[in-house]
Amino acid sequence: MVGKLLIYRGLTLSFKAKDLMTDFYAVIGNPIAHSKSPIIHHAFADLTRQDIQYERVMAPLDGFAETVGSLMAQGFKGANVTVPFKLEAFEIASQLTERAQDAGAVNTLIFTPQGIIGDNTDGVGLVRDITENIGVSLKGKRVLLIGAGGASEGVLHPILAAQPAMLIITNRTLDKALNMVKRVEARDEMVYVSVQAHAFDDLQDQQFDIVINATSAGLTDSQLPLPSTIFAPNALAYDMMYGRITPFMAFARQHGATVFDGLGMLIEQAAEAFYIWRGVRPDTSPVIEMFKQAQPST
Repeated sequence: MVGKLLIYRGLTLSFKAKDLMTDFYAVIGNPIAHSKSPIIHHAFADLTRQDIQYERVMAPLDGFAETVGSLMAQGFKGANVTVPFKLEAFEIASQLTERAQDAGAVNTLIFTPQGIIGDNTDGVGLVRDITENIGVSLKGKRVLLIGAGGASEGVLHPILAAQPAMLIITNRTLDKALNMVKRVEARDEMVYVSVQAHAFDDLQDQQFDIVINATSAGLTDSQLPLPSTIFAPNALAYDMMYGRITPFMAFARQHGATVFDGLGMLIEQAAEAFYIWRGVRPDTSPVIEMFKQAQPST
């Protein structure tokens, strides 16, 4: 019995004959070769004894919807979505979960006979990493969220649901942070948390227990204009990037904060997607440890 070969717009997927009953999933992005999602999901599958195959799929920049349609036609059960397609994933979903609606973006797709369900697991991944893996509660804490782009939008409401005492959003373009605050204020269930937007210059003489960098400054090794006094005693500094020591992380460590990167968030958001698809929640600790052994110390 021979294997099955599928080719779509330059993408080649090889299906072994013995795997034809296996459930298939994918991560879609452009670029995508760097993605660690297949390693993570196959580790989860081994831990939970689930029979899945998980592929990297590079969609053309003008062909995301067509790529999703092709995967559905081939019998794929779902997909993760990464840069730059999270907004397009939001648009093509026929049904959106509440947290996808809150985020305005989708990173997890569930393919059903009735259509595509869009979800967003980024926020729950961040909060779970901070509260369960790192062991720091957000409840009653002063939190600073740096950035007002899609990464911040994706984690905003899960942070608020964890009941910090206050949340300050700061961004180089203040209007974007102000718009995030306005959207929060429109939701009655979030009024118990003090949410404000501040320019970087307004952060002088303020201190925070948890500082989360949701910007891409680390990609260009750019330093954020933060005052050196921003970190309260025993503060946590968390950069959503992973795999490198960013200028933000170095700055935070220099000024006394405990520093973590976004590796745990990456794995926890994947675990949430795995749970949505398979109904089984994998233990993330051995997978986090596996990746820590392979990356530079933070």
